[in-house]
Amino acid sequence: MEKILIIDDNESLRYTLENVLEENGFFPSSVEDGYKAIEEIKTLKYDLVICDMKMPKMDGMKILAEIKKIDPDIPFIILTAFGDIKNAVEAMKQGASDYLTKPFDNDSMIITIRKALELRYLNKELEILRKKGDDSYKGEGIIGKSPQMKEVFDQVKIVAPTNLTVLIQGESGTGKEVIANMIHRASERANKPFIAVDCGAIPESLIESELFGHEKGAFTDAKSQREGKFEQANGGTIFLDEITNLSDANQIKLLRAIQERKITRIGGKKALLLDVRILTATNIRLADAVNCSKFRADLYYRLNEFHIDIPPLRNRTGDLEYLVEHFIKDANEEFYKSVSSVSDEVMKKINRHSWPGNVRELRNTIRRAVLLTSGNIVEKINITDDVTPKNSDIGSENEFNKTSFETLTKKAEKDAILSALDESGGNKSRAAKMLNMNERTFYRKLKSLGIS
Repeated sequence: MEKILIIDDNESLRYTLENVLEENGFFPSSVEDGYKAIEEIKTLKYDLVICDMKMPKMDGMKILAEIKKIDPDIPFIILTAFGDIKNAVEAMKQGASDYLTKPFDNDSMIITIRKALELRYLNKELEILRKKGDDSYKGEGIIGKSPQMKEVFDQVKIVAPTNLTVLIQGESGTGKEVIANMIHRASERANKPFIAVDCGAIPESLIESELFGHEKGAFTDAKSQREGKFEQANGGTIFLDEITNLSDANQIKLLRAIQERKITRIGGKKALLLDVRILTATNIRLADAVNCSKFRADLYYRLNEFHIDIPPLRNRTGDLEYLVEHFIKDANEEFYKSVSSVSDEVMKKINRHSWPGNVRELRNTIRRAVLLTSGNIVEKINITDDVTPKNSDIGSENEFNKTSFETLTKKAEKDAILSALDESGGNKSRAAKMLNMNERTFYRKLKSLGIS
């Protein structure tokens, strides 16, 4: 039974909170000021603190600082008035776990408490995993044996069974959506929907309708009622990619949906209760966007209950060999090839490249090389050097074009096929054999690439 310390100068509120906590299986104690709270923490072991922001003698910020000196890891929840949210957010910057806005309902308080306690437990479990051996991992399209990727896999393993919101940060091409999918598949929601939304691909005028839905006639083009992505994900997981693309107005709507656990369609009057786990991703450090006033701090702390940073490929070169092997296998299946490996010279070239497009760039490069290889070993590889990586990882925004390597791959396929057709005098059967490709695949490629 977890012990919880309540700090509030309002005797009636202390009494009410104690009763609610006891009914929900906790062991509460309460004091009326910060000085008594500090003595309690020094004397007894508590699992969590609930503290009012504004009190005489010592305010919540000062109490937070003093208690964190005694027990740096103790979860600390701030109680604040609606108009004082800015100070509550500042308290979270200083180490508070979360905040509750008065008046709050008992269910919201219990959920917030359990999440804070769960996160403390997860951090302890993660520390245990960090001390274990460095085993390789392969699954869901992500491969790695490097310490950096083991850390990512350990975090996925720890956080997946929970309902915590997870912020996934990493440069373009590092596999953020794959990690989000791994979390969903390893959770109790695995048999429910996984809905991915690219916030950067939806026009500002449509994003609210896309996320929350609309009623018929809500606006000019609303010809019929439409469910939003949150409704579609109900019971499951919603993944909001490139979250920094949301406008301030839509950030507020998202924050409200998270806090109230319900949404209202555009033009609707009925609030719809939601049971959705939220995963988000960005290719920059979201904290930097908050510091530059480009993203709301209160929403940031709601989304960042747990975060996973995916390292760029250039920082985990030890995984290159495993990735190359995996992508050769995939390309063999796609192109009906039997390539076994790359030559030593090609592998040296792969190791020298900085891979600004990360895993996505490597995958498309290997895919293209396998397509153009007629034997069992890749002897030549075309690595594009026209994109220079930033000299930092997630700290700087990566403007790498997500589609550039897909475009290059299609161009390489088309060039190879046209060259084979030219050499064979237009004989498609011979051209297919020259490319070590069966005729069915060859004709499918002709059609998809628009070659008559």
